Amino acid sequence: MSRIGRQPIPVPPGVQVQLDGNKVTVKGPRGELQRDLPSAMLIKHADGQLLVERPSDARDHRALHGLTRTLLANMVQGVTQGFQKTLDITGVGYRATKQGEKVNFALGYSHPVEFAPPSGIRFATVETFTPTAANEWLSSRLVIEGIDKELVGATAAKVRSLRPVEPYKAKGIRYRGEVVRRKVGKAAGKGKGAK
Repeated sequence: MSRIGRQPIPVPPGVQVQLDGNKVTVKGPRGELQRDLPSAMLIKHADGQLLVERPSDARDHRALHGLTRTLLANMVQGVTQGFQKTLDITGVGYRATKQGEKVNFALGYSHPVEFAPPSGIRFATVETFTPTAANEWLSSRLVIEGIDKELVGATAAKVRSLRPVEPYKAKGIRYRGEVVRRKVGKAAGKGKGAK
């Protein structure tokens, strides 16, 4: 039995779950999500919780068991708490400024880059920092929020791809907490006997 798949999903008060075959609709205080889940899985809604069961121990059913439970749990969490991703923009002159719903990025190109969020996503906060000894390289911080975990992650990946972090000076856009492996430059790499 899948350790993840067999765990029940508590449904908080104020959240409505509608099951129509393999189509699931979850409504909550933050919004509404719909998703088509694998038809082989059996979803039961009773006693204020959701339970996912698999029909057999076939390899495909075992693979879908935990996945289906996780997708359902993400839908319930999304309509109650929501999801967010934080991006740090590092580099001298790199920054993000919010204009209405859109964000303008200065990322070292000859032109500013404008990014409009897709439907269901909002840029919660855009902070700009002045360089200090504590945050010498941190220029801006951007928080992306939404109720669909998949869409929040995809939007964060698109924003990050505007200027991925380079390994020499670690300038660019990175996820908060992401570790960048730094490379040594050419001048620092020369040792004795180098011509």
